[in-house]
Amino acid sequence: MSAESYRLAAAVLDALRERGMTLAVAESLTGGALSAALVEIPGASDVLNGAVVAYATPIKASVLGVDPLRLAEYGPVDPEVARQMAAGARHALAVDGRPAAVGVATTGVAGPTPQGGQPVGRVHIGVSVAERSFSRAFLFDGDRSAIRSAAVVAALALVFEAVTGGEIDPGAPGSDERE
Repeated sequence: MSAESYRLAAAVLDALRERGMTLAVAESLTGGALSAALVEIPGASDVLNGAVVAYATPIKASVLGVDPLRLAEYGPVDPEVARQMAAGARHALAVDGRPAAVGVATTGVAGPTPQGGQPVGRVHIGVSVAERSFSRAFLFDGDRSAIRSAAVVAALALVFEAVTGGEIDPGAPGSDERE
């Protein structure tokens, strides 16, 4: 894990803890790397409810509640799919019947080839807090590993922003295209 990922993960967990909030994670292209960055920080279990690695497209619908018609029409690399994944994680990873306060999701194309008409490096990160959700689109450069690492950093930064109302520079190369 990079020093930047560690710093951001610690900041996210501290911000959640200070506000009495919990977090649920849904990952596709990051394949568990986002969850791993969070659990690297001691005390993560105070706020991290859990994570779902929904790598296969049908799992996004069956476990996270993403609209199957949306998946069929637009594919998994889509801003609305990212938003629905984040909201679905909040509910799928509820504790004692209470959804997590915050959900975050990653979906995209890490390469080596384009997928479903989407270029390598296209990433959508969704965040859901209560009934408000949003996604941001990124186009990261680099190889598969660099794209996945950049997505982890960007996802952590977006969660921090959503929880605190402040922005952290994601520190990842690529364009931030708001959806």
